[in-house]
Amino acid sequence: MPQTYGNFVDNLRLYVRGGSGGMGLPRLGGQGGKGGDVWVVAQKEMTLKRVKDKYPQKRFIAGVGTNSSVRALRGQKGEDQEVLAPPGITVTNDDGMVLGKLNTEGDRVLVARGGQGGSYHSEFLPSKGQTRQIRLDLKLIADLGLVGFPNAGKSSLLTALSHAKPQIASYAFTTLRPEIGKVMYEDHKQISVADLPGLIEGAHMNRGMGHQFLKHVERTRQLLFVVDVCGFQLASKTPFRSAFEAVQLLIKELELYKEDLPCKPAVLVVNKMDLPDAEDKLAELQEQLLNPHEFSHLLPDDMLPKNNMVFRHVVPISAATGFGIAHLKTCIRQSLDKDASMATDSLHRDRLQACSVKDCLISNTYFSQKNVKFDIPKDS
Repeated sequence: MPQTYGNFVDNLRLYVRGGSGGMGLPRLGGQGGKGGDVWVVAQKEMTLKRVKDKYPQKRFIAGVGTNSSVRALRGQKGEDQEVLAPPGITVTNDDGMVLGKLNTEGDRVLVARGGQGGSYHSEFLPSKGQTRQIRLDLKLIADLGLVGFPNAGKSSLLTALSHAKPQIASYAFTTLRPEIGKVMYEDHKQISVADLPGLIEGAHMNRGMGHQFLKHVERTRQLLFVVDVCGFQLASKTPFRSAFEAVQLLIKELELYKEDLPCKPAVLVVNKMDLPDAEDKLAELQEQLLNPHEFSHLLPDDMLPKNNMVFRHVVPISAATGFGIAHLKTCIRQSLDKDASMATDSLHRDRLQACSVKDCLISNTYFSQKNVKFDIPKDS
């Protein structure tokens, strides 16, 4: 069954079958046409819900290759079948083996090959097409992913930053499906921000909405941690966690799900600065973040992350009043621009290095053709 959040569908299981090949023609040595292939193709405006609604049987079968005949000794290839899907899809088989990924529009993944047409080597008998059950798993692609425990104010923050209108209330698990908002800047730059269902302790073991949350975090460029400055308690029977403890537990959940997730660039947002004693709580959090090892006793050893994250910015805000939102937008832009600049510099270095190697090879070829020898003076 596909996982759903309201009307949002983020994975589908499909039956795909390549077309059978066509019959060969023994008396004239004719070869039957190859069966059609099944491809999954990325298309921007497509969603998995549309695929599910349009193809309720969830079966995709490619065309059969034509038989060899006196008029056409080589049969024509069967028609390919395309499954249109949104970018951000990972295609796997039932065993979890990754068949391919669709990162940008136009990317294609072959999921079922057509059978070969009948020929002399097969006694002119065709083969059947490949049959598979495949899974399409959507991982959102956004510039920023909001990471936080329930009721930390992620939905309120997304509303304050963008024109998105996620559900907001004063109880846990308000966000039951991913929301994407766009942060607009005066120079018309747009940054996408994903608000995802809140984590709980044990999310890496798929508690709560664990894996449905964490898999989307994988496909964001950077992370935006959101914590309540006054701390967090999920329910009366669960322990109270301070803002510092919440940060450490969030890092640990990401780390346990996939060890390299905490390596993503991150900004820490300390929300609800309009509450009483918020300034004192913020000062305490800042001291703890500067010296995390001195406060490691606050959590059991198995809840401590292996490595502490270094946040590029720690920004106090109040999503309810708007305090600090403008400064946060500036910090977000600076962080993303920094990564873009580093990526550009790296690309330039790679190109220069490639050009240098190419020039060197051309020079060596030229001098070897001219039979030129160089005398390298020895140090006296």
